[in-house]
Amino acid sequence: MTAAAEAGRTESLCPVCLERVPARREEDGGRVYLVKTCPDHGPCRTLIWEGPPAFGSWKRPKIPTTPPVIHRPVERGCPFDCGLCPDHRQRSCTIILEVTGRCNLGCAFCYADSGGKTDGDPGLETIRSWYRSAAEAGLDFNIQLSGGEPTLRNDLPGIVGLGREQGFSFIQINTNGIRLAQDDGFVGELKSAGLDSVFLQFDTLDPETCRRMRGRDLVDVKRAAIEACGRHGLGVVLVPTLVPGINTDQVGELVEAALECSPVVRAIHFQPVSYFGRFPNPPADTNRLTLPGLMRAIEAQSGGRFKTGDFKPPGCENALCSFHANYLVLDGGEVRLLGGGASCCSAEPLPAEEGAARTVARVARQWSAPDPKALPMAPAATDGPMSLDDFLARARRNTFSVSAMAFQDVWNLDLERLKDCCIHIMTPEGRLAPFCAYNLTGADGRRLYR
Repeated sequence: MTAAAEAGRTESLCPVCLERVPARREEDGGRVYLVKTCPDHGPCRTLIWEGPPAFGSWKRPKIPTTPPVIHRPVERGCPFDCGLCPDHRQRSCTIILEVTGRCNLGCAFCYADSGGKTDGDPGLETIRSWYRSAAEAGLDFNIQLSGGEPTLRNDLPGIVGLGREQGFSFIQINTNGIRLAQDDGFVGELKSAGLDSVFLQFDTLDPETCRRMRGRDLVDVKRAAIEACGRHGLGVVLVPTLVPGINTDQVGELVEAALECSPVVRAIHFQPVSYFGRFPNPPADTNRLTLPGLMRAIEAQSGGRFKTGDFKPPGCENALCSFHANYLVLDGGEVRLLGGGASCCSAEPLPAEEGAARTVARVARQWSAPDPKALPMAPAATDGPMSLDDFLARARRNTFSVSAMAFQDVWNLDLERLKDCCIHIMTPEGRLAPFCAYNLTGADGRRLYR
């Protein structure tokens, strides 16, 4: 077997029976597919990459690290022993606490399948125990409070405060923004409790598209939520779920909307749709948005202001999971790339622990609100050199990031990627599970964990 063929080997799950099967990454005319065959249910072929950038060039080699706390032994093997097990190769970067299963929307696309019947919200003592369990692995990672819709809990400020008491330095909520738009006092309570950032669902500026994706027109609600966060000094990350045929032609205007709200909006973080739930037939290639396809869409729809070559593979999770780039925002909305793009990345392996630490620090710094002492400064030219003082002043306030995360579903699940996952959900039992494993469903909707 050639080295290239060996490198393309991995494992996955059968979409029908959820049993582990061998898999391989096959290139065909610039497209790369994950190909697998179950002895009982036959073959499956799923698009995972369509360059440029070329698949072989997009890498960030890492030296694996064992998570500091192991809650489950290896018994059946990945992905059946999540907890984390000793075969996992990266520690936590973000830990998600799901503080409610309730939701005030019935979205067509939802990782958690929220809004249905629930067993009730976890109590404060349970959540305190989750924080303590997370703290066993250290305090140098970020906390995201999610659901469901976490703002349905009136005691959410107290939950933020519990995290602060445990010593966590960056806490974010994942929200649709409805309550933030309607309850200014609640936003103030969250800020006073120690909230740093708001991960705001933001799929479109078009009312009809919003109705298709979220069941109602929320465009003005989203803008009001951003304004409320700005009044109270909370950083905002806009998070569009991108669905081919619905809103992938709106990528450019979403980036523009985010820039217009800078520096309150600190970033835009795209999430190409993943197919959780009941899908008896595999999604077609046309229903997939790959990372390189998204990079090229950003460049084309932004008129070249944001270029495909700007984006870097991640230093924390697997290189096939995400991309990011950081910019300095100049007057008039012009941007200047900070650091180099993917071409500057070293081929030398980076310790996974080091990549995680850098990512935690970068996210906390970028996604939090700018220092209120970093007041607006004199206009800067969009070309030519910038003084060091002006650059440092602007860097404290006017930075902006563009990133994306491609979560996996049962069709494109690559266990090599899963073992490198650094975004972990706290299970009700107080263990950690990689995001994609915890949300995974079979073709019939059967769940692996959730």
